[in-house]
Amino acid sequence: MNLLAIFGGMMPLFILGHFSHHLLTSITVPLIPFIRSAFDLDYTQSGLVISAFTLAYGIGQLPAGWLADRIEPRKLLTIGISGVALAGILVGLSQTYLLMLIFLVLMGILAGGYHPTAPPLIAASVRPEHLGRALGLHNIGGGTSHFLTPLIAVAVANAWGWRNAYIAMAIPTVAFGILFYLRLGQLNAREKANHGEAKKGEPIEFRPESMRRIVVFLIFSTFTAAIIISTVSFIPLLMVDHFQVSKRTAAALLSVIYVAVFWASPLGGYLSDRVGSVRVTLAVCFTAGPVIFLFTVLPYGLGIFALLILLGTVIFARMSASETFIVSKTPPRIRSTVLGIYFFSGMEGGGILTPVLGYLIDRLGFQTAFTIAAGATFMVTLISAFWLREDRQRPSPAEREQT
Repeated sequence: MNLLAIFGGMMPLFILGHFSHHLLTSITVPLIPFIRSAFDLDYTQSGLVISAFTLAYGIGQLPAGWLADRIEPRKLLTIGISGVALAGILVGLSQTYLLMLIFLVLMGILAGGYHPTAPPLIAASVRPEHLGRALGLHNIGGGTSHFLTPLIAVAVANAWGWRNAYIAMAIPTVAFGILFYLRLGQLNAREKANHGEAKKGEPIEFRPESMRRIVVFLIFSTFTAAIIISTVSFIPLLMVDHFQVSKRTAAALLSVIYVAVFWASPLGGYLSDRVGSVRVTLAVCFTAGPVIFLFTVLPYGLGIFALLILLGTVIFARMSASETFIVSKTPPRIRSTVLGIYFFSGMEGGGILTPVLGYLIDRLGFQTAFTIAAGATFMVTLISAFWLREDRQRPSPAEREQT
């Protein structure tokens, strides 16, 4: 892997930007045991806390993706960092369950500006053959944040309460967002001075795909993402209630999932560059079902640790491969819009399925609920694999024109 070629220009800045964006977006799940105790919530109400942010986060992707194809992207990126942090301060100041939900919704809407905007800018700054690897490295920033945030947030929550955890994480994020905006402007100006109006990585290789294949890919990838989002949301409560571990340990175990970002994200991008993003995404989505199922089957111990790492591998390899497919297969004029639809579908699906999974846990228990989630993931991936295999046997539009 040619790291010098990939890390040139704006890549380190984007990795830090992704890290900062997720400092606030990843804080609610590890703090949910503290929030549940503060407001005396059941599983359904606990799921609604997570859904308040997740649903708004998903909805925010659609207008952000549309705007990113039409206005200066760095404004949306800054809103996705500093705007989210300001809303996080309001969450920390809220004293009632309803106010907390309202400010979580605001935080989610503002967070929509980052993800549809960043990948096209990254793609334009690297060579086409390095696209998957660059996106994989970019995702390390977000994964590192997911890894560190539970540890920091829980330590602050244990010392000063969950509200102060939000505030403590938000204040430096606001400052970084402003610096990010200024630095990105300086780097853009330098790029134009050195290379004229041409960007380093343009043109991105664009191979036309049938709309059906794009839609099928989006469905199976985002459905798996939605199942994983809802499953991960209940892992701290699974640890506390099913395995009888402490709240602090449960939140810390959540970080184990995100250790996988350091190898799974770049590996997923690398394999996408070499063997194709569809094959990589199918492989990891097939893995997701058995991993989810085994969480309530294996006893607490090394097996659970291994499952947490495997789940993290699925999350980040799928993410890198899916983004590579979208950025390389969709027309540039609608690239951010399609990314907005992609992120909207996964997050919105997760927001909808989280209280549903909570309801199933309330009524049927963790084991049955997780079994249903695992079976649904496997079946959708299996059906989608046949559709994508059938399309691979057909000539692409470009090939049909040549014949």
